[in-house]
Amino acid sequence: MSFVSIPAGEGSLYYSVDSPDNGRSQAPWLLLCNSLGTSSDMWRPQLAALAAHFRVLRYDRRGHGRSSTPAGPYTIAELAGDALAVLDHVGAERAHFCGLSMGGLVGQWLALNAPQRIERLVLCSTAAKIGTAEGWKARIEQVHAHGLQEVADGSVLRWFTLPFREREPAAVNEVRQQLLATSPEGYAACCGVLIEADFRADLGRVKMPTLAIAGIDDPVTPPADLRFIAGAVTDGRHFDLPGAHLCNIESPAQFNAAVLDFLL
Repeated sequence: MSFVSIPAGEGSLYYSVDSPDNGRSQAPWLLLCNSLGTSSDMWRPQLAALAAHFRVLRYDRRGHGRSSTPAGPYTIAELAGDALAVLDHVGAERAHFCGLSMGGLVGQWLALNAPQRIERLVLCSTAAKIGTAEGWKARIEQVHAHGLQEVADGSVLRWFTLPFREREPAAVNEVRQQLLATSPEGYAACCGVLIEADFRADLGRVKMPTLAIAGIDDPVTPPADLRFIAGAVTDGRHFDLPGAHLCNIESPAQFNAAVLDFLL
């Protein structure tokens, strides 16, 4: 396994690279950034398709997966700094970026504050502002009081449609286990980031081509949130596909095709 030190913090970030030609490729870099409560394993349905064309770089956000959990609170700038640290570590001066939910907020920060590092931007199942301060404060209290079991039970209902949950229980359970394996302290600290992160007034400064992908049945970040992003940035387009919040897992073929059509 490969790790890079967390900038100005304790611990390390787990990362992996999948690429053509067993790592000897000089293909463009594509950085994938996972959602709150999942690990970089959430991108497995994308790897075969994307790694045929790109050096696909995945990492576990601090407090998630195999990465360390520094003491909170965290900021969106720190989470984006982790992404830059991973890019620096592998020598990627520029990369395409694809982030889902909280990963999409990291992408928006990078597009606004480190645009020289991002070639094209894919924002999935996200928003310029996700949820409300009251909702995230309640979630933090829930996690502190009861851990992540209750959160996991409710999250899978929002992350996947009922037909998919009935048709693919193993896939749903795999993602549920990713959430249960997340550090409660890291999860709560990331919820604190969601209280503050708000790019609604800033998206007009995003200049690189941007694709906003929505799951048509997503109750967390509905298609209107992605249409807002596509309309607010300088060069944006919007794409709906079947599924709820984790549409990359629920509709992988359509998701992969949309990303490749945009990036190639």
